[in-house]
Order: sequence, then structure tokens, then C-alpha cells
Amino acid sequence: MVSVGTIVWLSSELMFFAALFASYYTIRAVSPELWAQSTAGLDVPYAATNTTILVLSSVTCQAGVFAAERGQVGRSGPLWRFWGGSWGLREWFVLTYFMGAIFVAGQAFEYVTLVHEGITIPASSYGTMFYLTTGFHGIHVTGGLIAFLLVLGRTFLARKFTHEQAVSAIVVSYYWHFVDVVWIGLFATIYLIK
Repeated sequence: MVSVGTIVWLSSELMFFAALFASYYTIRAVSPELWAQSTAGLDVPYAATNTTILVLSSVTCQAGVFAAERGQVGRSGPLWRFWGGSWGLREWFVLTYFMGAIFVAGQAFEYVTLVHEGITIPASSYGTMFYLTTGFHGIHVTGGLIAFLLVLGRTFLARKFTHEQAVSAIVVSYYWHFVDVVWIGLFATIYLIK
């Protein structure tokens, strides 16, 4: 039931982001000159690196889910040996958490840079749509980071790793993969499509 409920909730989130995409493209169509001028200030290689970190975090998240499905909450070997099923849910989710935190910090750094270049919310419709779309995504990533902390906390508080804990890890992975896919769409829309 939890998985089905999460998928239904993510469907509503998909509609929310669809509205943001529609707004972005609508305002872009009205003032293409502003978009051409404003997108010139974007650092595409920096954003691509940040995107790669987020996409790779989806891989580490899924590795954590595989460990949870095996019932392996912690590592079974040395910390440096992560391949071959040695790492458990905790190690993979901690790595995913750090990668997500790096993404959010990278996005915040990009905001500071763009504000110094004069791209702000009140300055233009481009700034409004840029910060609205990427900001809401950043809030969702932060929500995912909190969810990782909750799952990790449960693994330390529980006496025994149960099926319910594995389900919570799986549900958090659904959310994390959703956030990653949305970002891929945002990255293509904002940084690549000229």
C-alpha cells in the first residue's frame, strides 16, 4: 500500500512540475530575446557536472535498495570495498545523501553567481522562471535528503531490520529517482535547449 500511495503522490508531483514546464515554455515563447540574452550567462559545464552528481546519486540509491532487499543494513567488509555486495543500505544511502547535498550546495553556489550577474527574480521573467523551476526542484531534493536521514535513523533505532524498513528504503528511492528524472528534464530545458 505504501508503494502504491507513493506512486499516486508522485503522479500529483508530476502534474506540479508539468505546470512549471508549461509556464517556462509559455513565457519563453513570449520573449525569446530575453531568453537568448539570459541563457548566455549560464555555466553549462558547471551545471552538467552538478547534474552528473545527481544522476550518479540515483545509482548509489538503487544500490542501497538492492542491499535493503537482501536484508543487509550495514557493510560486511572493509569500508573501502564497496563492490560485490560488501556495502549495506546505510553506506549506500549515506553516499547518496552526500551526493544530493553536494548537488544542493552546487545549485546554491550557482544562484549566488547568477544574482551577482543580475539575474534575479524581480529583474526579469527569465529570472522568475529560472528560480521558480530550479528552486522548487531544490526544495524537493532537500525533502529527499530529509527522507534519507529518516530511513537511516530507523536502521539505527530498530533492533531488527524488517520488511517494513526495506519498503521505506524502496519508497524513498522512488522519490529520489523521480527527483532525478525531473532534473534531467529541467537541465535539458534550461541549459541545453536554446
